[in-house]
Amino acid sequence: MAMGAHGVVVLPGQGSVWNISQDRSLVLKLLGGATGGSIMLFEETVPAGTKSWFHLHHDSDEVAYVLSGEITFKIGDEVTAGGPGTCAFVPRGVQHAWKNSGAEAGRVLFLYTPAAAGGLVEEQQRTHERAGTELLQRHGWEIVGPNPL
Repeated sequence: MAMGAHGVVVLPGQGSVWNISQDRSLVLKLLGGATGGSIMLFEETVPAGTKSWFHLHHDSDEVAYVLSGEITFKIGDEVTAGGPGTCAFVPRGVQHAWKNSGAEAGRVLFLYTPAAAGGLVEEQQRTHERAGTELLQRHGWEIVGPNPL
């Protein structure tokens, strides 16, 4: 990663990798510390059927951009499925969840702004700690129930 006074460049193949399981991984591309807390961005590979928590972020907005596969998003009361090029915006405080609803693995780019909520991902990648209540609260996450998708 090349950093300068005016920005950060992360080249293809660079970024910290977190292998959650054999088929699920994250590549951390922009860390909160490197962006002055402005944004945190990572690319996630998600096997078919993978679901997120049904949750919200108290301190960060979230953007999800589908690179491959089909992802279904529930944002508030709205449910929408989309393939490559689909972009979802989740304002802070809004309950949301996603699921890989396709037949194959998908890839999604996730961005948090400000970077606060992304701190959870960064800390888990470093420590491999399970996301308990204290860890979630420290990064402004709240689990609101089972994934409804």
